[in-house]
Amino acid sequence: MLRDDLASVGHMLDTAQRAVAKIRGTARCDFDADENLRLALAYLLQIIGETARQVSPTFRAAHPAIPWSGIIGMRHKVVHDYMNVDEDVVWRTATQELSPLIVELERLLPPGNSAPE
Repeated sequence: MLRDDLASVGHMLDTAQRAVAKIRGTARCDFDADENLRLALAYLLQIIGETARQVSPTFRAAHPAIPWSGIIGMRHKVVHDYMNVDEDVVWRTATQELSPLIVELERLLPPGNSAPE
């Protein structure tokens, strides 16, 4: 299971990096004005959450520095309550929470930041 878990962590890392890249140099007013960017970020957060949900409970318990429940909860919100997704939460997550998550995910992977194939 560890191999699958590490592949999932690698996918979470790649997706988080893509989300951060999309908002690099972007101001909140630009985010508010760009529906495609808002939808893209919500979708990328959904992917991160769905992938986190697939990580085994044993692996998640062994790595409590990752906020697994919050990540999965964000996915549930975006998927099941999509009409009430709070853009403030999406923006805050993308601008304040993804970079620290990236650091923590990188720590879980072998040197070179690549998950096993």
